[in-house]
Amino acid sequence: MTADWSRSDVILDRLMSLHPKLIDLSLGRIERLLENLDHPEDYLPPTIHVAGTNGKGSVLAYLRAMFEAAGNRVHVYTSPHLVRFHERIRLNGKLIPEHDLAVQLEECEAANGGEPITFFEITTAAAYLAFARNPADVLLLETGLGGRLDATNVIKKPKTTIITPVSMDHRQFLGDELAGIAWEKAGIIKPGVPLVLAAQEREADAAIRARAEELRAPVYGEGSDWTVRDEEGQLVFEGATGRHVLPLPNLAGEHQIGNAGTALAAFERFSSVRLDDPAVARGLTTTVWPARLQRLTDGPLAAMMSDGSELWLDGGHNPAAGAMLADHARADWTDRPLHLIGGMMNSKDALDFLLPLGAVASSFWGVAIPGEENSLSATNLADVARRAGLDANATADVTAALAEIRALGDGPVRVLICGSLYLAGTVLAGNAEVAGGFEKS
Repeated sequence: MTADWSRSDVILDRLMSLHPKLIDLSLGRIERLLENLDHPEDYLPPTIHVAGTNGKGSVLAYLRAMFEAAGNRVHVYTSPHLVRFHERIRLNGKLIPEHDLAVQLEECEAANGGEPITFFEITTAAAYLAFARNPADVLLLETGLGGRLDATNVIKKPKTTIITPVSMDHRQFLGDELAGIAWEKAGIIKPGVPLVLAAQEREADAAIRARAEELRAPVYGEGSDWTVRDEEGQLVFEGATGRHVLPLPNLAGEHQIGNAGTALAAFERFSSVRLDDPAVARGLTTTVWPARLQRLTDGPLAAMMSDGSELWLDGGHNPAAGAMLADHARADWTDRPLHLIGGMMNSKDALDFLLPLGAVASSFWGVAIPGEENSLSATNLADVARRAGLDANATADVTAALAEIRALGDGPVRVLICGSLYLAGTVLAGNAEVAGGFEKS
C-alpha cells in the first residue's frame, strides 16, 4: 500500500471512534452534519434510490451497466466494500480517487466537530460531497440498512425508488416480523415519486403498497405491471413499452432473472433509451458484481483446485440467500460433488442460512472470518452446520479448507465459499483479485 492509500485509511480509522456503536439508526446526526456542510444532498444528480433485503447490489450493477452503455455519466453508492473502502463511491464510472476521498473525509470530520456520529453516516456525507461536486446524469444510491432511518434517506425527491425482495434479516435492528421490516424498507418512498417494486411475500407487499398509497406514489410492480422470465435461453421482459426479448444477464443464478427485470423496469421508467436499444443488451451481458456467485479462475486459491474442479464465491448471508444458493445448486450444479466453505458473523441466523444447503452439499468446512471480532468461531459454525444436516468440520482458514477438500480425492469437485461479504472480501484479497474485481481508481 502506498503512502497515498494510507492517508484515507488513517482518517477512516479515526471516524470509527466517533460513535460507540457501529449501527445506531437515526437521521438526526447526519442531518446536523449535512447542515454544517451546506446541504450537498440538495445538489445531487437525478437519483434512483434502492432498498430491499436481497438483490440491491445486483440491480444497481445492471442499471450502471445499462446507463453507461447508453452513454450516460453514472455515480454509484454501495456498501459494504469488499477489499477497500473506495469501492463504495464510484464517480462517472471510476472508483473515487484517493486524494478526493481523503479531502472529503477530512472536510466532514472538521464539520462534524467531534460530535457522535456513526461511521456509515459520516462516510455517506462524504459521498454526498463527492457526488454533488462531480456532474453526472444519474446517481444510483443503495441504502445501507433498512430505509426509513438509513443515512441515505435524506434525499427529498429522488427520480425513482426501487424496493427489491424483502426477507428476514437484521432482526436486531428491524424487528422480527416481515411486515415490519417491509415497512422500514418502504421508508424510502417519497410523495408522488414512482416506485419500482419487485415481487414480494404477501405481508411485505401489503405493507409496501399501503405506504405508497398513503404517499400517492405510483407503484410499478412485478406481476401487475411488468413481468420477466427466461424463455428458451432468452430474457423476456414485458412492461409499459411492450414485449422485449433480450439476452440473458451476465450474472449467474436463476434469481438474477428477477434482478435484471427489476433493473429493466426502473430503466424503462427513468431513461429515454428504449429497451430494444443495443445498449440495453450490452449492459445486461457485461454486468459485473463481485462475490455474487462469482467464479474464481485465477490466483493462488484457484490454483489449489484439482483438475476439472471449480471454485465459486458468494457473499449472501441470510435465509433467502441460503435458499437461493440451494436452488441454484439443484438446478445447475448436479454434475459433481459440492463442498462448502463458510464463515459467518454472530449477528446472522447461521442455522436458517445453512438449512437449505444441507440437502445439496457433500461437506461443510467452517472458518472464522479473519480480523472480525464478531465472527462465529469455526467450531461454533461447524456445530450449527451439523444441526442443518451437513457433514461439517472446523478448520483454520480457507486455504486449509481447500487443502483438506482436495485431500478427499473426490476428483473434479465444486467448492463454494459463502456466508459473509466480509469473508468474501478477505478471499478476494487473498486470491490477489484487484480491488475485489473492481478496476483501480
